Amino acid sequence: MASQEIETLTAALSRLPGLGPRSARRAVLWLIKRRETALVQLVDALESVRAALVECGVCGNVDTTNPCGICADPRRDARSLCVVEEVADLWALDRARLFTGKYHVLGGRLSALDGVRPEDLAIDTLLRRIGDGGIDEVVLAMNATLEGQTTAHYIAERLESLPIRVTQLAHGLPVGGELDYLDEGTLAQAIRARRPVS
Repeated sequence: MASQEIETLTAALSRLPGLGPRSARRAVLWLIKRRETALVQLVDALESVRAALVECGVCGNVDTTNPCGICADPRRDARSLCVVEEVADLWALDRARLFTGKYHVLGGRLSALDGVRPEDLAIDTLLRRIGDGGIDEVVLAMNATLEGQTTAHYIAERLESLPIRVTQLAHGLPVGGELDYLDEGTLAQAIRARRPVS
């Protein structure tokens, strides 16, 4: 049996996404074997991030500076704003380096079942940002779920009267996907979003 401290560490790690109790136990054993190097570095890194972590007052990103590095970057196109549900979505899109504008994190998505209403999300903040001017296009990058699409539709309706272009990420066939293995929803969206062959 391991000590209470080791069990507590294992339990804490097992709550991380992608780690169950067995994977957490293996990670703890690996850290214990390397306690003078890896464990010390991990503890120092966690403490450093905990002490410096802030939410960006402009877009809602999580960083160690406010405004975050993306909002403070003068090379970013301030006229284009990409709206995402969560910080993880922002990081995924930015990692791809395909969008050169700025971002806005809603902090979730509308969900009647979970009791998430428009006032629970950063939609009013988004409307104020757009109302301040300087934004020509808003890209709605919601997940392709019922709640994500409901959120995108709600925001699109709220932006309808503003003199900006509102676009949405395309949904459909993944690169390398085979038709036989795709679900009906993905196929239906791909058919609806078909375009001319150039």
